[in-house]
Amino acid sequence: MSRRFVWVALGFGLLGASCGDSGGQGGDGEGGEPVGASGSGAGQNEGGSVEVPNPLTNPADGPPAGNPDGDCDIPAEAGLADVSSPRTVVGTGTPESCTADAFIAAVAAGGVVTFDCGPEPVIITLDRPAKVFNDTGPEIVIDGGGLVTLSGAGNNRILYMNTCDQAQVWTTPNCNNQDHPRLTVQNLTFIDASSKSEGEYDGGGAIWVRGGRFKLVNSRFFNNVCADTGPDVGGAAVRVFDQYNGLPVYVVNTTFGGDEGLGGVCSNGGGISSIGVSWTIINSLFSHNRAIGNGGNPAQGGTPGGGSGGAIYNDGNTMTLSLCGVKIQHNEVNTHGSAIFFVSNDHSGDVRIERSVITENVGGTWYPTYPQISNHDDTPIEVIDSVIE
Repeated sequence: MSRRFVWVALGFGLLGASCGDSGGQGGDGEGGEPVGASGSGAGQNEGGSVEVPNPLTNPADGPPAGNPDGDCDIPAEAGLADVSSPRTVVGTGTPESCTADAFIAAVAAGGVVTFDCGPEPVIITLDRPAKVFNDTGPEIVIDGGGLVTLSGAGNNRILYMNTCDQAQVWTTPNCNNQDHPRLTVQNLTFIDASSKSEGEYDGGGAIWVRGGRFKLVNSRFFNNVCADTGPDVGGAAVRVFDQYNGLPVYVVNTTFGGDEGLGGVCSNGGGISSIGVSWTIINSLFSHNRAIGNGGNPAQGGTPGGGSGGAIYNDGNTMTLSLCGVKIQHNEVNTHGSAIFFVSNDHSGDVRIERSVITENVGGTWYPTYPQISNHDDTPIEVIDSVIE
């Protein structure tokens, strides 16, 4: 039976997070004693808030970036990055000048990347991923200006960053916990990406990130995919590991899916997936994404595993998930968590849901606290002025 929850503050916030084990395996079990919580979530902006102009709001261009009903404040550090002094401008004023090779070279060169492809929207189709080199920052910004769409042509991942990949240059002796590169992706659309051909670094159909810091602002993800089955693979749009000191990935004014036929599809995490990573997601939309694996994690006997987290798949240790002004709707799973799968292996994580709507997500089982959210029954979940039904 569906239930409607509109709650007020319960008087506690989020646990402070530390770096999780990127290789941790998840589980679908329950139990343990309740865990206390402290700290601050997305709605508590001690550093002040900022305006974030969003160029991707014209319905004629497809679903807008972000939840149009979201009105939460945006912390200064979650706002747009400065692109006034680009290291590389892709293109020379025409669509033809904005090639895949030019974009891939610009990402490899690092720093701030902008585009000059003319006054109209343009699609750049990649035949291989653009890869960040870890010694080209520390700040790396890719800004599409609201006019650029990056396509994986149904065959390729679009963007890759990994501080522990020697081919991308090791820059510190502690690659899984370093403060750079700090990658910001903003004012961009990602379509038709696929990581199904990737082996070692699976998941993350459009974007795969490990290490440093990562932030998404004013972005859209349509029709991206990763592996269909597997217990520990996920993120049709984005997969993230090992953020510096356990600091959160910020996602602001971003859409994953947005309409029928545009959602992401993966074994787990039709939108995003991570292991041991905290997220602060603000004024964003997840809809029409699907987790199509079967058997959960660890995989039940005779199954390939997966099928959890229609929109969001969080696994690992000591992590938080904070949602403010977020809508999660019309997502689908086979196994657990039609909206959210959140399993902290050491039972230290927590969830905060503020001024958000989670509704009409279908499928799955194991909903100990709220409909559409799969979690250990001792996971603290704070719900403030939100609808979950």
